[in-house]
Amino acid sequence: MLRVPRALVSSGILCLGAMLVANSPVYAQSSTPAAPADAPSPVFSASSPGPDLPAGWKNLPVAKGKVPTQYKLVSVSGATVIEADSAGSASALMHDGNTDLTQTPWLSWRWKVDHPVPKADNSVAALEDAPARLILIFDGDKSQLSLGDRTAARLAKSIGGQDLPYATLMYIWSTTAPVGNVIPNPHTDRIQMVVAAGGDASLGQWQSFNRNVADDFQSVFHEKPGKLLAYGVLTDSDNTNSTAQAWYGDIRFCHDKGGC
Repeated sequence: MLRVPRALVSSGILCLGAMLVANSPVYAQSSTPAAPADAPSPVFSASSPGPDLPAGWKNLPVAKGKVPTQYKLVSVSGATVIEADSAGSASALMHDGNTDLTQTPWLSWRWKVDHPVPKADNSVAALEDAPARLILIFDGDKSQLSLGDRTAARLAKSIGGQDLPYATLMYIWSTTAPVGNVIPNPHTDRIQMVVAAGGDASLGQWQSFNRNVADDFQSVFHEKPGKLLAYGVLTDSDNTNSTAQAWYGDIRFCHDKGGC
């Protein structure tokens, strides 16, 4: 059964998904119509370098009171990418979930990590940081959740004022865990982290990934994914009060692995 520790109230970890979704373009009022479900994913490389975030993306807090990570568009080797700088900070660069995973279940992205987060351990609440993450937030039937998960959701709403998403899947760069491991968030198993990369050998170089999100969701949550509400990237170092820097290339959803 899910444990809901007292430290949760001060850390606000369970508010992560709630605050991201509540503030994401899916729910925010905007004069720009939402993209149709089959629209292609917006790519960073189509934007120009500079301090302005690309259209449709927002830098959103993961919990109240957290210092935000800084995200900006920069040119690296002739391509426009997102540069993320964290100094004891945590916020996510998010976009609404304008894709249908039944049609485009494959996800491709690339990132580059400058250095590991010292002492970070994603299985320990007080050390739960990562230099690079890709986040996907899903809807689902919350009436099917366990009593512990429903209790955690109510607590998250009492702290953040918003409903906790049904499920959150992350692909992370881990300082300690082997590639391929799946790490439940220390506060709730409704947030699952798949270790996509890690280790000194991967530092300072671009890494490219192709993952079948629908299959990965089924594997870690033991059910088919619901509607994708939002997705984005997160570089954080708030729990360890250290620094992290990463770069993110285009994020694409595709019909098949070859199409990405």
